[in-house]
Amino acid sequence: MKIVVTGAAGFIGSHLCEALLSNPNYEVIGIDALVRDELVLIGTRHLEKIIDHSRFTFHQENLMNVKWEEILADVDIVYHLGGIPGVRNSWGSDFANYVRNNISATQHLLEACVGKNMKKFVFISTSSVYGDTTGMVSEDALPTPLSPYGVTKLTGEQLCRVYWRNEGVPIVILRYFTVYGPRQRSDMAFHRFIRQLLEKKPITLYGDGFQSRDFTFVSDCASATASVVKAPNVIGETINIGGKQRSTIIDVIRMLERLTGEEAHIMRIGSLKGEPVHTWANIGKAETLLGYKPLIGLEEGLQQEVDYIRRYL
Repeated sequence: MKIVVTGAAGFIGSHLCEALLSNPNYEVIGIDALVRDELVLIGTRHLEKIIDHSRFTFHQENLMNVKWEEILADVDIVYHLGGIPGVRNSWGSDFANYVRNNISATQHLLEACVGKNMKKFVFISTSSVYGDTTGMVSEDALPTPLSPYGVTKLTGEQLCRVYWRNEGVPIVILRYFTVYGPRQRSDMAFHRFIRQLLEKKPITLYGDGFQSRDFTFVSDCASATASVVKAPNVIGETINIGGKQRSTIIDVIRMLERLTGEEAHIMRIGSLKGEPVHTWANIGKAETLLGYKPLIGLEEGLQQEVDYIRRYL
């Protein structure tokens, strides 16, 4: 089984590559342009466990420049994680980067997949497409994104559906809910909180802290994503990938105080522009179609992230 993973050097992409390579029958081709400043700085550090693996090949290249005819010639599965993440930076002139990397690159890759004998094209989307919701949200909820980032991911979903219905590209869409854990991006809340605590700096908090999230530990997310390879009856489906535990941000901060042994001094720095107040995934579909069951609780997952950040500070 030959599998392509775009965004392979990123937070979730690197964990996905490791999960896939745990199966001796899978060969993985990772592609990443390292377009974000953080990835330019750390290079392929996220791939240090697998960069020399005999069944892993890495290409540092922009998705718009890849010679897809050669790469996709005998590929069975494509996982498309590549793109620009993050809500807060998607406004203003930076939106052009999101359009280029989240919309144009997705269309370019889908076009390259037309006529290929692949089994699945898995597009990674986000809970940001839902916008503000009340209660548990299922996949049939009307998408109403609150940010330009959410708009680009929803557009990517729609492009996938267009290429499935018109060109037969066998798409599967996964919507991730707030993934955290080792290798998390430095701009994300948990990484920022932990680093600020360990460096004895004020915690910078958006909103009042009582916003809640459905937090998904990265190994659970990677496991669910990898399971799509063998899952039957998923072509054309949209599936939520959520976590084991919801919490408010303020409760997370208190938990991190206990785990780090440091006292948090909170500095509020802005509102939740472009972000929902609450998220909560209905994962019934993932349970049924993928056999998904999140295993890692919030405190256990945060401890792993604290340990990771201590190691690299």
